[in-house]
Amino acid sequence: MSQRNIFYLLGRILLAPFALIYGAVVWLRNRLYDAGVFSSIEFSPPVISVGNLSTGGTGKTPHVEYLIQLLQYRFQVATMSRGYKRRTQGFLLADAETNALRIGDEPMQYHMKYPELVVSVAEERITGIPRLLQKRPNVEVILLDDAYQHRSVKAGVNVLITDFSKPFYADHILPMGSLRESRSAYHRADVIIVSKCPPNLDRAVANDMIAKINPLSHQKVFFTGISYRQPYDFFSHEPVSLRGKSAVLVCCIAKPEPLVRYLQDEMKQVHVLSYADHHYFVSKDLEEIKEAYGNFEAEGKVIVTTEKDAARLHLHYEKLKEWNVPIIVLPIGVSFLFNQGNEFDNVVLQYVEQTIAENNQMFYGSQEI
Repeated sequence: MSQRNIFYLLGRILLAPFALIYGAVVWLRNRLYDAGVFSSIEFSPPVISVGNLSTGGTGKTPHVEYLIQLLQYRFQVATMSRGYKRRTQGFLLADAETNALRIGDEPMQYHMKYPELVVSVAEERITGIPRLLQKRPNVEVILLDDAYQHRSVKAGVNVLITDFSKPFYADHILPMGSLRESRSAYHRADVIIVSKCPPNLDRAVANDMIAKINPLSHQKVFFTGISYRQPYDFFSHEPVSLRGKSAVLVCCIAKPEPLVRYLQDEMKQVHVLSYADHHYFVSKDLEEIKEAYGNFEAEGKVIVTTEKDAARLHLHYEKLKEWNVPIIVLPIGVSFLFNQGNEFDNVVLQYVEQTIAENNQMFYGSQEI
């Protein structure tokens, strides 16, 4: 056994007691919900929860955006997120004065990208949803972002996302692994999405993963891959091309490797400046970025960043504009493999349409009485 494997094994042994304690606490909490000691509240509008068992990096945000795009032209849609690393507390609705510091980078990304979307944040969804419906009674569908562990709210559809490279069934509970709760918690999901799959994923490999997931009879398993969309200028929002250019990539995402590989295939040269996930840029960071760009000896050089990072860079909009350098935003989306997109859409739309129809029938039926 190599020295590295020995240290890894020793680390796992040392962390095992902490994982046992953490797992026991989470197990007890879930059992109390299952037994009805802790109650879950169901709200009238259709509620779809998107989340994961691990601590991050599964590609949750582009899947939420997929749902927004699917639903926004049919219904008045609202998102509710915790607002990770925001500088505020409690329930907030996004408005014209909103920035990433107030609501968090991912909600800000939704707010900037979808003008008709109602974007809200609240640490406690159980109290946030009534506030949302009080302020925006026309909301017809609520998307709960990163809420798989928020069992106080009973979602109509629970979407669980797991990373192809590290599926939940091969992971361990914190701190031994990255799972927030035990593997068996996948039972609560209605839909399981294996994300970040290679675009040419073999069907036999997918079937093997399905067998290891061992879905319950009511659960559907889908496979998605990352797809990079039309890049656009940070300042003008005009579409631009990456071809023939070289990039200083500025990113603060949990797993930047696929993005780096994509840019290396698309562009001449790529210099990477990677920061911690959800990192808020300070003056020192901006100077580092400016210096890296200035020292980057490459033809057609530009700064490239993701939409999530752009939401935080927007806090320094005026200063960045003074640099007079091209900054390109690269959107990240998802594509369903094996022609599963329509099937997933139907699962979501049937639930939403049926729930709204039942609510209307109850409302108008009670008026007639």
